Amino acid sequence: MVKISDLRAREIVNIVDGRRLGLIKDIEIDMEEGRVTAFILPGDGGGGKFLGFLGREEELVVPWEKIKKIGMDVILVEVNNFSDPRHEFKINY
Repeated sequence: MVKISDLRAREIVNIVDGRRLGLIKDIEIDMEEGRVTAFILPGDGGGGKFLGFLGREEELVVPWEKIKKIGMDVILVEVNNFSDPRHEFKINY
């Protein structure tokens, strides 16, 4: 069994392009079924922000189906390039 606090300490890596997406910010849980449905990651900090003070904070939501492997140090996900407007991430503002 893995604790949520242990998951939050693991780096998320996209196996499509090798990009490091960061650490888990939050976890979405289906309370009725008692299962994790998605990992929520901080947005791409690039462009328009200075140390996180300027601009809106975006969140990237990685659905559980895109999580391929949970390892000891990293979590591997398979998602399309999220700069593509047809990306598989959901973006929350």
